[in-house]
Amino acid sequence: MEQHPSPRPLVEICCGDLRSALEAGKGGADRVELCDRLEVGGTTPGAGTIAEACRSLAIPVHVLVRVRAGDFVPDRAELAAMRDDVDVARRLGASGVVLGILRRDGTIDRDATASLVDLARPMSVTFHKAFDQTPDLDEALETLIDLGVDRVLTSGGRASAEEGAEALARLVARAGDRIGVLVAGRLTLANLAAVVRRTGAREVHLGSAAVGPVASPCTFRPGDGSTLDWSGVRAEKVRAVMEAVSGLARS
Repeated sequence: MEQHPSPRPLVEICCGDLRSALEAGKGGADRVELCDRLEVGGTTPGAGTIAEACRSLAIPVHVLVRVRAGDFVPDRAELAAMRDDVDVARRLGASGVVLGILRRDGTIDRDATASLVDLARPMSVTFHKAFDQTPDLDEALETLIDLGVDRVLTSGGRASAEEGAEALARLVARAGDRIGVLVAGRLTLANLAAVVRRTGAREVHLGSAAVGPVASPCTFRPGDGSTLDWSGVRAEKVRAVMEAVSGLARS
């Protein structure tokens, strides 16, 4: 498992494009989760994006492995694609992969998860928020521990970390040093400190709190009405997040 010696919580920034990942690095993030299509909850980014992020960043890059939107129950072809994506991420220099596979009843697919964990090594493996769809979070946590997963991304089975704080505190305590609990779910500068204190979080995952408008450098405006500006991670917003956690002691 990746070590984090700092007395404050580790900060992972969710990035939906290469430029966002580079901005997260400039802002002092501890780690990035690299994704595509965040509007559907994220899918696997392209090989070029992975390669350049890994070449350019001095911090760990964890790559989301998810082939489509919707549920987390891949069919045989999709599972094969996930295996290929894990292999690509490892060969391109990623420090970790982020994945989640469920059965139709919402429980963790042990066999499929085990096969991807084995394939991913020596990369770190995070089980993403598919975890929050499982019918019994405590049982699911023990399953992931048995499978050797390094951490789980969770909001405690609720829509936000604030709402799931009680469950998150229970999961953090239950996990101990056996698995990392990466606390996520609508974290903001306003609620971050309180959530960390309530849950005992050692790792936090932020997305929208680090995002702001990005103006295109283009000097023209297309006649077809296309919008050239976009939203992405901004280094100054990441710095604000890092300042917010700098005074927090780890539990």
